[in-house]
Order: sequence, then structure tokens, then C-alpha cells
Amino acid sequence: MMLPYLFRLLCLCFASFFLLNALLSSLIRLTSKTAIRFAETKPPDSAARFLFALRLLPFALSTLFVIVLCVPSYLWLEPSNTGEEVGWVCSSLGFLGALICSLSILRIARALLASWRHNRLCASLGFETHLPGDSAPVVVIENEAPLLAVSGLLHPRLLISRGVVRALSAEELEVAFRHEHAHHASRDNAKRLLILLAPDTIPFLPMLRTLECNWSKFTEWAADDQATEGNSLRALSLAAALVRVARMDAGPRVPALATSLLSGDRDLEARIARLLVPNPLRFAATDPPDSDLRFRGAALLVAAVLAAMVLAPSTLSAVHSLLERFIH
Repeated sequence: MMLPYLFRLLCLCFASFFLLNALLSSLIRLTSKTAIRFAETKPPDSAARFLFALRLLPFALSTLFVIVLCVPSYLWLEPSNTGEEVGWVCSSLGFLGALICSLSILRIARALLASWRHNRLCASLGFETHLPGDSAPVVVIENEAPLLAVSGLLHPRLLISRGVVRALSAEELEVAFRHEHAHHASRDNAKRLLILLAPDTIPFLPMLRTLECNWSKFTEWAADDQATEGNSLRALSLAAALVRVARMDAGPRVPALATSLLSGDRDLEARIARLLVPNPLRFAATDPPDSDLRFRGAALLVAAVLAAMVLAPSTLSAVHSLLERFIH
């Protein structure tokens, strides 16, 4: 199939993205059990960050390859005044790459629309006020269905139903609010958006779902730990709040860009067991505040060295030769 200059570039970009994303995702899936066991040895907040980075790694590296190597080498070394035959393998992979990226964009659009509609509906059914135990404004919804969640991205709102307000004591409400504020501080809704943005390996086949479920579990554990801060009374109050809300009627389905107290009832028994068995080492093992800064500094240094290496003319020439073989 003959394609003009820019269409060949698009085909190469999508094909390279699909192939590299599939290879890296397959490798991570093969090692996911080991990665999860390693995460279980870390504090929940560190485990959640590790699994989140691992989930986004194929998407990040594939995008980086296309932007930093594929596009510059093609524009620099490929003649622009000639047509060229594109093989069926490259064309097929390019189509699949374009398809998974389109599905990813569609997921993002649907999630954003659902979040906007949900927040607008809650605002119309409730009113904003301040409740005991929380200094931030809360949207109280005149409904008996169990709902307590942080919803939205740019301006997340803390939503709670009148039924939950009646069901929980003042101490339980306070620690439940602390749990939701921990999600807000960790930007978990934004991380959910990035996970939705990362394309599947093969259309409609999420190979890394296990990583996503374990990331969600550790985010809940981390929010529980931040809410209780090692205080046994707070831990008991949060466990009681979880049980009370779980025993209420089925609650409304929250959108993907929202973090609820029960998190869809997944792993509820394990959460309650952690809260009822205090473990001081759980908090003592938390990473020191400056560890993130050291990690980011090392990551920037490595990124700068890699950028200097990949932008060398010899590297771009080698990548162009590889793309030439790939396109035919």
C-alpha cells in the first residue's frame, strides 16, 4: 500500500507505539505476581506509588519512544518528495495502534462526562454546608442511599448522603472525612484518569487489570492509615463506619473519577481486619519526607543522560534504519 509522507509517519508512530506497548505490557504481566509480592512488603502509600508507576510504564515508554526517537529520525532522514510502499504488517499494527489510542480517548471522554453529570446531579439534589468533624464544605444529598465520596478532578467535591449522616456517629463521620481527604491529597482521582488514558495492550483486552485492582486496594489502605494515623480509637471508628455503611442498602454507582468510602465493597474484610489489629510498624515504615525528592532528583538525572544519548545523530540514524525495515 502506497502512502504519502505524513501518512507513513502516522502509520509508523501508531505501529511502533502498539508493538512496544504490547511487548512491555506482556513483560509486566508476566512479572506482575512478583511485583505485587514486592509491593506487599512496603507501606501502602509506597506500594500504591510503585504499582501506579508500573501500570503506566508501557504507555509512558512507548509514547517517549515515538516522540523522542521515531518522529525526529523520520523527519530528519526520510526524503519528503517520494512515495513508499508500506507492508501489511506495519499497516495492520498501525491500525491497531490507532484503535487502542482512540478507545483510550473515548474512555477518557466518557469518564469526564459521567463525572460532570454526577456532580451536577448531586449539586441539584443537595446543598453545600459544613458538618461537625470537617472544616471543608460538604455537599449533603437528600437521599438515604449510602454515599460518601470525593468526586471530580479540578474542583473535587466531598459528597455525602443524608442517610450516611444519620447512620454514623460524630467520631465515625470525622474519621470517614479524614479518609476521603487523604484520597484528595493523594490526587487519586487524577491517577484514575491517567490509568484510563493508558491504552489496553490489545483492543478490549485489559492485560494489566490485576495491577489496577491491587493499586486500588493499596490506595484504600493508605487512605485508612492516613485517616487513623496509628490512633486505635480512630481505627475502631473507621472500621465501625465501614461496617455501618456496608450494611445499608445498595448505594448509587459512583463514576470512575470518584473515590468512595467503600470502594465498591472490594477487599472490605481485609480493610476492617487491618483496622482492628493495630500495627505501629505500619506507620514507622513510612518513607521519610525527603525520599521522594531524592528519587525525583535521581530520575531527572537519569532522564537527562538518556535524552543526551538518544538524541545523538548515531542513535537517530540507527532508529531510522530500524523503521525502514519495519515499514516494508
